Amino acid sequence: MAERRVTVTTEVGIQARPATVFVGTAAESRADVAIAKPGGEPHDAKSILQVLTLDVRPGDEIVLSGEEEAVLDRLVALVSGAADTGAADIGDIDEA
Repeated sequence: MAERRVTVTTEVGIQARPATVFVGTAAESRADVAIAKPGGEPHDAKSILQVLTLDVRPGDEIVLSGEEEAVLDRLVALVSGAADTGAADIGDIDEA
């Protein structure tokens, strides 16, 4: 199983509407995708409730794991604001 550690650099972390985009991206994988805080229990990255339960804020480190590395790379790009990847930055999503 592949794993990625990333520090969330977006302004809003993974909250509300950005979490919906995050979960939708994770759902593109046919395999399980997990999200956790370092040392914490993994949560289903395809479940909006489980992702929101983590309360991921800007500056938090998260651990993503799954079988499909391309999906993990897209999730990393979303939460790190990597504009050169062509991925949307979840920090740009309107919170209103």
